[in-house]
Amino acid sequence: MKKSLTLYTFLFAFLAFSFTAKASFPVKKTVETVEIIKGDTVEKEQVTNYATVAYSGKSQTTALLLSIFLGGLGVDRFYLGYTLLGVLKLITLGGFGIWYIIDLVMIITGDLQPKNGSYSSTL
Repeated sequence: MKKSLTLYTFLFAFLAFSFTAKASFPVKKTVETVEIIKGDTVEKEQVTNYATVAYSGKSQTTALLLSIFLGGLGVDRFYLGYTLLGVLKLITLGGFGIWYIIDLVMIITGDLQPKNGSYSSTL
């Protein structure tokens, strides 16, 4: 009874966090100096460019901690947006431990990125 209650409490907390966390899409501002030729003169002007940088709003540190403590249940994959792989990892208990170790190494090296962008904060 205690194990199932603990599991349900964890799942509720995880789902509540998932629905409240929002992806952030910051804008990167760059200023360039451009030379404009007008007749015989060359004028320099500063041009401001705005580019949207796609960050997922996910932290690599959070993904690493989830992978260490709950990676065998696939929570790290759920957090990063890979729901189907999270379910498969949950069913196989982290691929019998092998998938758990591989994901741990991939998160540390930065090879396992969130599904919809890159990490907003890294290690």
